[in-house]
Amino acid sequence: MSNKYQLEITDSPEVNAVQAIREGLDAYNAAQGVPRDWQSLYLFLRDEQGNTVGGLKGGTYWGWLDISQLWVVETLRGLGYGSRLLMAAEQEALKRGCHHAYLDTMDFQALEFYQQHGYTIYGELVDIPLGHKRYSLQKELKPE
Repeated sequence: MSNKYQLEITDSPEVNAVQAIREGLDAYNAAQGVPRDWQSLYLFLRDEQGNTVGGLKGGTYWGWLDISQLWVVETLRGLGYGSRLLMAAEQEALKRGCHHAYLDTMDFQALEFYQQHGYTIYGELVDIPLGHKRYSLQKELKPE
């Protein structure tokens, strides 16, 4: 290995360095015939004062909905707001041409919630964090 290159480890990277990674991988994928088509997706649940009391963060690409975060304030859990956020994201994904969705959740988070909405486990990691499990789930999206 040449000494011309230096390895840097940081928790606060320069924006252009992060962009270089994305653009480099995008260029490689495009050369393989798989162009970048990522489109961000954000849904917000707001109270009467405009405060955010829930939301979903994700994106769509290559025909898939990627759900990275879904949260509803504790006082509103169990009232159907999480379901509304999830179903709205799935409907938007269908409009964007998606055929599947995927996400990760922890054993102490919302595994049963997602399973009740038709998501199935395709992967599991043990001891992340120690004593817990992380589940990867997927779902085929179909128009209603």
